[in-house]
Amino acid sequence: MAAMANLRGLDAHELGVIAAARQTAHILYEGTEVPHRSCGIALAETFGLATPAYQSLRRGGITGCGACGAIRAGEQVLGELLGDPDPTGAVTDALRDAIRWYQAEVTTRIDRGNSPDIICDHLTSQFGDFKGPARMRFCTNLAAEVAALTAEAALRFGPEGFTLRVTLPETLARAVAAADPAERAPGAAEPAEASATDGAEPKSQRAGDEP
Repeated sequence: MAAMANLRGLDAHELGVIAAARQTAHILYEGTEVPHRSCGIALAETFGLATPAYQSLRRGGITGCGACGAIRAGEQVLGELLGDPDPTGAVTDALRDAIRWYQAEVTTRIDRGNSPDIICDHLTSQFGDFKGPARMRFCTNLAAEVAALTAEAALRFGPEGFTLRVTLPETLARAVAAADPAERAPGAAEPAEASATDGAEPKSQRAGDEP
């Protein structure tokens, strides 16, 4: 794949940012520590992005007939993070490479269970009751893994000087901070930031930053 030529390695801090993205999306979708978010909105909030456009991704485009909203949201997040802000601009090299890599990785790293594809209804119908705990666990884990994959794609292919922040929403930050420290995932209570600049020292997590 052409994108592999630009594949950049990850340092320990960037791996921590990816883990923070996974944990944030998990908490947001699971809905036990904070109110439940739909898959697309969980992805948007994980990366500190405005959520209204992501509501249309719920249940695979509302109807269940479209592709998984979390997977589609990952592509949309990458567009927001790596795309050209000029509405007349061409697709950036970083976005093209990140999307190619992301789509290839989705096919091998995202657990579809017994579903032959990523259509929402096909993914969820294998668990029977859509509101049941088995389906909820499956989609929670899927959204969390997609968030991690999205963060990884952005960090691996972001242009020089690109910085990725995974910011916990204010209500989530309060809930996690109040949790038993023994139960808290490493790095989950603080905003995480990483630079994708080749050869540069990674930026540290900054607990004092505004969420």
